[in-house]
Amino acid sequence: MDRMYRVMGFWTGIFTVMFYLGDMYTASLLFLGQTAFFVFLGYLNLSERMYIYIFGAYLTVFFVGFTYWTTFMMTPGVGGH
Repeated sequence: MDRMYRVMGFWTGIFTVMFYLGDMYTASLLFLGQTAFFVFLGYLNLSERMYIYIFGAYLTVFFVGFTYWTTFMMTPGVGGH
C-alpha cells in the first residue's frame, strides 16, 4: 500500500510539471503540495488500514472543497470563451 502512495506522488508530480509549463502556477503549487504529502506518506510504512483511513480522509476533504468551490465560487454562465 505504501508503494501506491509513491505512485500517486509520481503522478501528482507529473501534473505539477504540466501545470507549471502551462502557466497555471496556482494549480501547480496545489499539486506540488499533494506530491510532497503522498511521497511523505509513502515512506512512513503505516499499516494498510491506516493508509485506507488517510485516503478516505483525503477524498472527503477533496469532495467538500470541490463542492464548495463549484457551488459558491464559480459564477454560472461566465466563461472564458
